[in-house]
Amino acid sequence: MVLYGVAALAVCMLTGTLVGEYLGGALGVDANVGGVGFAMIMLVFATHWLRQKGKFPEASEQGVLFWSAMYIPIVIAMASTQNVYKAVTGGPMALLAGLVALVAGFALVPVIARIGGRGEPLPPLSEVETAAQSEAEPATEKQAV
Repeated sequence: MVLYGVAALAVCMLTGTLVGEYLGGALGVDANVGGVGFAMIMLVFATHWLRQKGKFPEASEQGVLFWSAMYIPIVIAMASTQNVYKAVTGGPMALLAGLVALVAGFALVPVIARIGGRGEPLPPLSEVETAAQSEAEPATEKQAV
């Protein structure tokens, strides 16, 4: 049932929120530290485990997919808005830490892109794929005009 998927999501979200609150308290921060992230990780592990046991039918998966498409991006956007507000009001050190993380992320893109070496090239298109591609091209050109 779809309801079971929504229930799994709710349990993971509540547990993640509690873990984030306790972690924030342990670190001396008056905030939820990573609660949404913990919830997402728990949801991934829980659904994977349930799928392996054969106790997570397609309908339950649809409940999780529905809320992951609707609810979770909203929660993450709300959490990021709070983080930006705390960073701006937290002074220059918080802004500097954010900028360092941003620059490090951009600097690591080429490094991560080199991991794994070169892959094998894709095989050439078959006649059916070539015909389908040539049929799709005129429609694209008509839309551009």
